Amino acid sequence: MTTVGIHQPNYLPWLGYFHKISRSDVFVFLDDVQFSKNGYCNRVQILQNGKPRWLSVPVSHKFGEAIDQITPAQPDWPRRHLDTFRTSYGSSRHFRPVWTSLGDIYDAVPTGSLAQTNRFLVEAITEQLGLSCQFAASSNLDTKDYTGDDRLVQIVRRIAQGGSYISGRGGANYQDKAKFDAAGLSLTYAEFEPSEYSQGDGPFVPGLSVVDAAFHLGWEETGRLVTGKP
Repeated sequence: MTTVGIHQPNYLPWLGYFHKISRSDVFVFLDDVQFSKNGYCNRVQILQNGKPRWLSVPVSHKFGEAIDQITPAQPDWPRRHLDTFRTSYGSSRHFRPVWTSLGDIYDAVPTGSLAQTNRFLVEAITEQLGLSCQFAASSNLDTKDYTGDDRLVQIVRRIAQGGSYISGRGGANYQDKAKFDAAGLSLTYAEFEPSEYSQGDGPFVPGLSVVDAAFHLGWEETGRLVTGKP
């Protein structure tokens, strides 16, 4: 049975995002829904001096525009973010190899739209983590006439008739399982509780970008943390 994950294309998302990718055969970027100014599509938290801080991609947007219509502003933002990583994680155990690989990734990042930027980064980091998954975009699946659970059902059906949709844990509070059952689809939930890891001298701060774990653990160990495999 083909398992399909669906999520908005977030910027350098947290470990749980990649856990869902690790559980998916096909992961669909929900890139044609409305951009949320205070969401995670253009920002994420990293650790700096033991405290979480926001790292944001500057964007140009109008209210109501979809994520794939949003364009990054200030063309030097990739270099500035790399400089921030160096300032924030320069003394971390795996700084040099991770920063070098991120430098190569950021040098090639497309900036035509925020959706393209985030999809490229997520796919590149998925490869660094050693995960295997196919990727697709909702904007290519002709499902915009549907909303809510009905749209999720249609996306999964276009990817895999009789497949399984893997939702985030919070989806259990609002998703209608009967709609998936009626479409001949299974509905499962990604249960992810990341193990704590050393971030330096202070207490552990959860929910940060995947790069926080990578700088402290390296890509390979972060991949194991994401999948829960020894």
